[in-house]
Amino acid sequence: MTLLTDVEHVDAVLGRPHSLLEAPRFGPRGELVYSDVIAGGVWGCSPEGAVREILPKRRGIGGIVAHADGGWVISGRSVIHLLPGGEQREILSGDEVCGYNDLGATPDGELLAGVLRYRPLAGEDPRPGQLLAVGRHGAVEVLTEDVVWPNGIGVSPDGHTIYISDYERGAVLALAREGGGARELCRSPRGSADGLAVDCDGGVWVALGEGGGVARFLPDGGLDDVVDLPASFVSSLSFGGSDMRDVLITTADNHVRPELGGTLLRARSAIPGVEVTPVVV
Repeated sequence: MTLLTDVEHVDAVLGRPHSLLEAPRFGPRGELVYSDVIAGGVWGCSPEGAVREILPKRRGIGGIVAHADGGWVISGRSVIHLLPGGEQREILSGDEVCGYNDLGATPDGELLAGVLRYRPLAGEDPRPGQLLAVGRHGAVEVLTEDVVWPNGIGVSPDGHTIYISDYERGAVLALAREGGGARELCRSPRGSADGLAVDCDGGVWVALGEGGGVARFLPDGGLDDVVDLPASFVSSLSFGGSDMRDVLITTADNHVRPELGGTLLRARSAIPGVEVTPVVV
């Protein structure tokens, strides 16, 4: 079985200068949403190819998830809810937090957030991070501190298991939502473990960072397949579309117009993905 078919660049995004793109999401009315980690901003590309800046300047955004009341929940130095009218509401912040990286959601609409507590790009020594769950009324629960550089976050189809990439280790960890320690599910076959998504068969898809592709792991952690992609650094992916078989992939570079930096790729998956529930925090 070929995991991904019809891989193509999103031309409107390919034609614009960007740096490291992250946090891909399928938005309302077919808009493709993504962040630019280094140059800043949350961006959207319409089905007609019009690119707009949804949130200017904000840097370090590794995660975006939809909110049940509309708008987007966005990571960075803090975590905010960007309402449809442009108003911002802070959800998470912390004095000892260097940044909140990727985001996810449980089937009940809890927000899942990875906490980075050192600055790896500044050469700081690694320090354990956290995976947090934020409930409807803002209660914050630490699910694990057994993660160094938290990255992609996903949830199994039955909602009982949470997966989180640890970029520092090049591994994906699994933990029960009801409590218990994190265990290593799998290690990346090359590159590292960046963004993450889960399919309806329980497969865990991992962007391989400098590995230039994505890998799919079986629910038991066995490697199913690796798909090469036309980029040297693949940062994240998500499922969407009417049948949840569309795949949106972000990169830090491209092989067509390399002077313009990162871009978006679209593809079709042989297996539908698990829909990420809008959060209710």
